[in-house]
Amino acid sequence: MFKKILIANRGEIALRIQRACREMGILAVVVHSEADTGAKYVKLADESVCIGPAPSRDSYLNIPAIISAAEVTDAEAIHPGYGFLSENADFAERVEKSGFSFIGPRPESIRLMGDKVSAKQAMAAAGVPTVPGSNGALSEDAREIVKVARSVGYPVIIKAAGGGGGRGMRVVHTEAALMNAVTMTRQEAQAAFGNPNVYMEKFLENPRHIEIQVLADQHRNAVWLGDRDCSMQRRHQKIIEEAPAPGLNRRLVEKIGDRCVEACRKINYRGAGTFEFLFENGEFYFIEMNTRLQVEHPVTEMVTGLDIVQEQIRVAAGEKLRFKQRDVVQKGHSIECRINAEDPYKFTPSPGRITSWHPPGGPGVRVDSHAYAGYFVPPNYDSMIGKVICYGDTREQALARMRVAMSEMIVEGILTNIPLHRELLIDEKFMLGGTSIHYLEKRLAARQAV
Repeated sequence: MFKKILIANRGEIALRIQRACREMGILAVVVHSEADTGAKYVKLADESVCIGPAPSRDSYLNIPAIISAAEVTDAEAIHPGYGFLSENADFAERVEKSGFSFIGPRPESIRLMGDKVSAKQAMAAAGVPTVPGSNGALSEDAREIVKVARSVGYPVIIKAAGGGGGRGMRVVHTEAALMNAVTMTRQEAQAAFGNPNVYMEKFLENPRHIEIQVLADQHRNAVWLGDRDCSMQRRHQKIIEEAPAPGLNRRLVEKIGDRCVEACRKINYRGAGTFEFLFENGEFYFIEMNTRLQVEHPVTEMVTGLDIVQEQIRVAAGEKLRFKQRDVVQKGHSIECRINAEDPYKFTPSPGRITSWHPPGGPGVRVDSHAYAGYFVPPNYDSMIGKVICYGDTREQALARMRVAMSEMIVEGILTNIPLHRELLIDEKFMLGGTSIHYLEKRLAARQAV
């Protein structure tokens, strides 16, 4: 087992990984930008290294600075968290070539699944159902593109092969708008991801966003840790997540979970990962795989009793999985609300100093956050400042506990999306379960129209 791990991230996930390390008796080194010098997780770390000024490109995306920090602190492994360099195959390669263990998949797995076209082809070959669409990247031939769209049927969605985070995609409803959408998405893909390749998929009208969490070791053992529903989202950014997904046929979920495990074995996957699906009319359609820890991992931890971060560390250290599929049992229900420093309805970021911070408590309530009264939320990074996760024996109990938690939570000095959460938690459709990925945007649009 490692004696010292460097955490190449910031915010709540840096603190989350640090806690896992401390519980395991592993020393934690935190890298930070100048903007995060006074952060709680920096003060709590065994060692900390400033790696550059506030902009991400000069600090959290600065590969040479992170490798140097690992060298000077004698760390043995690097955990990338989520976001930043977590799905950067070149970073993973540099880490391993520099003599450190990368707490994540092999670089070749990140490359394979990071390109949405090759990922879709690999999943189809492994028997995982995919969304109908182009067989690979779209050609330059306009006639060929029109032909593909006609065979798939409108509406279609054009996506960047190297995309992510909700960027690099356009919905096309008519043939007249097709070529312009392809050209625009190609330009955006080149600018944002350095890869102009785009592909086409059938645009599903009212799907749900369902995820399967997997864990695999270096010895070809793999398991799936249950499912999550992440359909409550805006502009492809998730706001509320829950486990398990309400109202789904459990046999159907088990079937897709087993296929994900088989896919892990076929691509020789290592570490934690998430298969993301759209689900409509009783069918699962693979859209992408996240080759990292996800923001919403706590809801799976709450219903399985497993610490996914600690399992990542054990796998990276070369250990075999300590359990088999039959040992993984989902019990009860868990819901997570992401707390963002932003206007709850306009969604504009709201950086600044938090003057009051009163997190909720009580049975089944977990708060993952690096924030505190007096903390200054910098304007340079993602607006998420924490997550509230509630567990219950049933979905109804988890929802009731979350309503209480959101009524208790006080954050002053900045704007947050807590008022939006309070509304959604008493929304009739959400309480029933099974809303589509478009539900929140339609609800917000109707609100603005009044």
